[in-house]
Amino acid sequence: MGIFLLRFPPKPSSGLSQASIFGASLGGILVNIRKRHPDEHIRDTKGTPSEEHPGKMVAYEKGKGPMEIEDDRQDYLDGGDGQRKFYTRPVIDYNMALFLAPMEMAGAVLGVIIQRVFPDWLFLCFAAVVLGFTAYKTFVKFFAAYAKDKEAKEERIELTRRESQKILESQKKLESQKESDVNGDGTNGEGAARNETVGDLEENSGENVEEVDDPKELEQRRKFLEEDSRQYPFEKISYLIVLWIGLTVFTFLKGGKGVDSVIGITCQDAGFYVLVAAQFLWTMGFAAMFGWKNVKSVNERVAVNYPFNESDVLWDLKKLQFYSFFTFVAGIVAGLIGIGGGMVLGPLMIVMGVNPRVSTATTATMILLTSSSVAVMFVMSGLVPWQYAVYFFCVCLLGAYIGKTKIDAYIKKTGMGSILVGILATIIALATIGCVIILFLNLAKVNWCIEGFKAFCTVSVKEDAACPTRLLSLSAEEIFPS
Repeated sequence: MGIFLLRFPPKPSSGLSQASIFGASLGGILVNIRKRHPDEHIRDTKGTPSEEHPGKMVAYEKGKGPMEIEDDRQDYLDGGDGQRKFYTRPVIDYNMALFLAPMEMAGAVLGVIIQRVFPDWLFLCFAAVVLGFTAYKTFVKFFAAYAKDKEAKEERIELTRRESQKILESQKKLESQKESDVNGDGTNGEGAARNETVGDLEENSGENVEEVDDPKELEQRRKFLEEDSRQYPFEKISYLIVLWIGLTVFTFLKGGKGVDSVIGITCQDAGFYVLVAAQFLWTMGFAAMFGWKNVKSVNERVAVNYPFNESDVLWDLKKLQFYSFFTFVAGIVAGLIGIGGGMVLGPLMIVMGVNPRVSTATTATMILLTSSSVAVMFVMSGLVPWQYAVYFFCVCLLGAYIGKTKIDAYIKKTGMGSILVGILATIIALATIGCVIILFLNLAKVNWCIEGFKAFCTVSVKEDAACPTRLLSLSAEEIFPS
């Protein structure tokens, strides 16, 4: 937007972009951190194992109308040992964020390094291809999710209609039996009709016979459910803060994204490469530690028949490898192109079956970690005046907060969670179009000169008669006149 609409050079535009992303992600966090998981009625019973998703359970509400669901929930609370209640979780998956965020950061470090040698036209072409493919896959997922949501909505309407019809029929039978009693029939019509009504409404739920639960297993399962239901898990939030502090320190010491190091080192100094290696060790070590923790946590919960939702990720070695690889690639793309990693990682999580509301909340948390430190670095370096950065930050924060609140209310009212996938696909498609437009505009400015690969370590920008770079070397005072 900074390049295309405001006509700013790439470096200040990147700074304003990071300030905007920081504001938008913080606006989302202010909403998400208070939100609960879409499944607000998690039970401590074993449930029915899902054949489609091994290790997970079928939703209790599946195939039931509103009255059946309420009756079933009340039966659950009334049964057992008298200590039953419903559990839920935060909408932000902190375990996923603690594993994926450092992997994305590590990829972004490599992406920025690659960007040093890529000419502008090449990484814009790469951006258009990657974002275009991502937009296509996200739209495919959106249409599938929309059709599924629409089918589920129609099923709920049909189940509600059937329930209403059964109640009307039962009422008619009750009135008929009362008339028979008045006429001296002598049968207990009211009791028979009532029993028949209850039998009709509980026809499906009556088939669900609870298994005998091991007391020790039930106790441990409840401990896990209580642990996971904490809205603000202090230790996990603390780990994210530690990760952010480490990232910020490395970012300021090493510099990057057009901003100089605060200690004055450049790519010509050995200290620069030591900091790059340390940044990789910090992020990779963090990811490895929490990847192991996630696998251990899942195994402990599986051992006591924890009621995993169908959209939960059951971490194992195979999933760790898959997610870490694609998250690392998403980070490379983000660092190379200069976009938020969530634009690539969000669709990946949705394709893998993560609930769209959980996916957007988790990726927003991850983006907040990276964009905040980089935005502050741009402002402190003087490349972007703080007035511009604060304005973009506030506008995006307010827009994200209002938009997120309205969209969440719409989803809660309609149950159409696929709208989030559609919005994400549209944003990625617009970003693809923007990349193509910027590519042609930049080439036109340099008379369609195709520059080659750049030297990895270039401390100063030199003017090239064939491919002028004056636009890249403007000062903050020239860009933002007072």
